[in-house]
Amino acid sequence: MTDYTPRPARFDRAARDQLIDAHDLEVTRPGMRALGAWSHTALALRPGESALDIGSGTGSEVFTFAEEVGPHGTAIGVEPDPHLLASAQRRAIESGSSASFVSGDAYGLPFGTDTFDAVLCERVFQHLTAPARAAAEIARVLRPGGRAVVVDCDWATAIVHPGSPRVVSAVIDTLISSTTNPLSGRRLPGLLSGTGLVVEEIGSHALVQDRTVGAGALVRRIADLAALRGAITASDRDQLLADLQAGADRGDIHISVTLFGTLVTKPH
Repeated sequence: MTDYTPRPARFDRAARDQLIDAHDLEVTRPGMRALGAWSHTALALRPGESALDIGSGTGSEVFTFAEEVGPHGTAIGVEPDPHLLASAQRRAIESGSSASFVSGDAYGLPFGTDTFDAVLCERVFQHLTAPARAAAEIARVLRPGGRAVVVDCDWATAIVHPGSPRVVSAVIDTLISSTTNPLSGRRLPGLLSGTGLVVEEIGSHALVQDRTVGAGALVRRIADLAALRGAITASDRDQLLADLQAGADRGDIHISVTLFGTLVTKPH
């Protein structure tokens, strides 16, 4: 099993320990790239504009923003995790990028009202105990006419095949119950429109795990937790993992979750 240390404080200090880490999604890179391309197309940044990435991690999206807005624009990332923030700042210096990074979180963005032309917030809302507050902050910092893309998983769309339907259901239920805001994908349009923002488009893409991987880190960890909680037996867990490996060996495996993106604009 991949070593994993939960870092809920990156998103919400009041949240329960998160079981989902960015490394778990490494085996779904094609799906991540596809929705990322949709996000950038939807935001349609222009030279001279100002752009913000909330929960910017090591800064990859902000570096792309900096290239898109050019020398007369502004590209900023907000990240509460000091280690990720330091990594992003170091990368910016080493690459000579105009991207900048500041400490902050989704509940209290350190910027004035009507500051940004574009905002991106990806896979943050699933970790928040008070997502409506974060939606209100996005609306606050957007300029009239500005746009935002908010992207997140809906873990109730998870599919794990093959395996006993009973065991698979118990594992997915464990995943849902162990995530702070597991249905965030479906809730995004309502949360954002509730702030006065206008929903323009909803995109989606299934993150399909590499079919050669077998169970993968996330399913293994959730299956372990389901057994620990008594939702399934240790024998059930072992059989599920064996079924998934056998499925991978013969080409009969499917593990996925759907990611949703909502494009909104702020009325003039």
